[in-house]
Amino acid sequence: MNKLLVPAPKNSELMPAPSRLNPMRRISILLADDDFYTRELNAGVLLRSGYRVETAEDGVAAWQALNDDRYDLLITEHLMPWVTGLELIQKLRSEARTLPVILASGMPPVEELNRHPGLQIQATLQKTCTPEVLLTTVRQVLGATGATDDSK
Repeated sequence: MNKLLVPAPKNSELMPAPSRLNPMRRISILLADDDFYTRELNAGVLLRSGYRVETAEDGVAAWQALNDDRYDLLITEHLMPWVTGLELIQKLRSEARTLPVILASGMPPVEELNRHPGLQIQATLQKTCTPEVLLTTVRQVLGATGATDDSK
């Protein structure tokens, strides 16, 4: 089941820049991870930084969310039951959807990524990265795609 998480704004300097395409809309991130604690920890970090975050507990729930709503970024773990992160990205790309993707994994599937260069993964993260690394990577990917102002 997906869960929409929206923080109560506390301090405007923590809020990310609005989307360049729609200055009134906040950046929306789908976070897919089957580990409850990692998912909630990372969602909390993103929420406190002002992003709109929806979570999915596996690839099937993430695929449903991707078809039900619009997101500016997908962060997906690789090893999930039923549909892996790579399979989720393959489904996304097979429909010619250009959503930016960050792949998180304890052991990045380098060989598999090399076999599928068309997956267009913008960044990879070590599964247990620090909040600072997560936020830096998110800001870099969003800045590169023009979804947010990278002046922070």
